This record gives sequence, C-alpha cells and structure tokens, in this order.
Amino acid sequence: MILGIIPARYGSTRFPGKPLIDMLGKTMIQRVYEQASQSKYLKKLVVATDDKRIFDHVRSFDGNAIMTKPENASGTDRCYEALCLLNESFEYVINIQGDEPLIDPEQIDELAKILDGKTELATQMMKITSPEFLSDPSSVKMVVNDKMEALYFSRSPIPYLRNKPQIEWHLHHEYYRHAGMYAYRKDILEQITQLPVSSLEKAESLEQLRWLENGFKIKCIITNYESLSVDEPADVEAVVNRLKAR
Repeated sequence: MILGIIPARYGSTRFPGKPLIDMLGKTMIQRVYEQASQSKYLKKLVVATDDKRIFDHVRSFDGNAIMTKPENASGTDRCYEALCLLNESFEYVINIQGDEPLIDPEQIDELAKILDGKTELATQMMKITSPEFLSDPSSVKMVVNDKMEALYFSRSPIPYLRNKPQIEWHLHHEYYRHAGMYAYRKDILEQITQLPVSSLEKAESLEQLRWLENGFKIKCIITNYESLSVDEPADVEAVVNRLKAR
C-alpha cells in the first residue's frame, strides 16, 4: 500500500504563506490535494504541515491533514514524522510537491507503478530539450546507469561534453533534469532520516546526494508530464493562466 504525503510549510523564505494563496477561488494546497487524490495507486493522501492555518484549511475542504514539528529540516523528514504519527501500515510513501497545483495524477501513478517491493527509492526525470535548463542552477541535472539508477545529481550540467559549445550540448547527448517527486520504501525512509548531512549534499545543497553517498539506490523513470511549480510570487500568474485555459 502507498501513502501520499504533501509536505506544506507556511514559512517559505521566498514566498511565506504560499500554500494558502488563492488561485481562481481555490488555494494552492487545495488544488494540489484535489489533483493528487485522483491517483489510482494512493491508498491514502495527507497534508503534513507545521502550521495550524494550513491544517485547519485542509480540514475545511474535507482533506486529511496532520500536524508535524516545525523543526523538520526537509520534506523527507516531515514525511517520516507524518508516517510515524499515522501509525498505519504502508509499504511506500510518495512525497508530493505542495507547490505544483497543476500536477497530473497520472504522473504520480507512473512513479507508483515501479514500486515493486525491491525498489528502495524512486524519482522521475525529464529530457532536457533547451540550453536554458542546462545552465540554470535551479534546474537539477542527473545522470543514471544502465539500470536506470541515479549516479549523481548536480546543479551544473553533467556530463561535461568536450569539444562542443555548451549551448549545443543537448543536441549531441541526452541530458536529464530532475522532476521532483520522491518515493521511499518505508524501511528506507526511516534509515535515510537518521543520516547526517553529507559533504556532497553540502556542496550542491541537494538532499538526495546524502542517500547516494551512503549507498542507497534511487530508481529513475522518464516522465513527460511537466508541472509548473510556484517558488515565488512571480510564478503565480503562469499557473493562473494555465488554469484559465483549461
């Protein structure tokens, strides 16, 4: 059985209170919840938050919510606390991004389908088709082995392509960027939340490098679903325009 968790903090550095911003009559967190609830594979869906305002709001539209500690350093830590507080039997947890109100439930199902009991961790990636993504440090690049397991994640373009101008790299090699969602097997989720911050994680500011440094395997699949994320106030307009076009 799979538990879907949407971590939601009120105190975002770049956009405080963003889970509760209005998007054509519904808050962002409600839109994420309603989209994720259409997944065919999630046995249960819950919002894990450290803020009473978000908790009460989710309950107001009959969603499941659970209060977690504000000290959690990451969404992964918040997911593990929520799993423990629920005290229910799940084999996997999928961490669903709370700032993607247009997420397609089929994207969640794509990830859920590869959770076969042997998979420790799983995530998705998208093919890079423009040089802008290669040069943007907020777009996390990744490389995999022939078993579709992650070898490395970086804010820099990887691999380095010799003898070609960087603006053309994506035309001569298949580059991928990280799509965001994570799936954790229950026992692995417990283990990775006990790990200390690693040197590569510090260098790149990417939590998943801690897992790789400690020998855990991250299964990767390609997705064609591209969801708009809301990282700062300027991103809201693009999402609202997409909603109006539906």
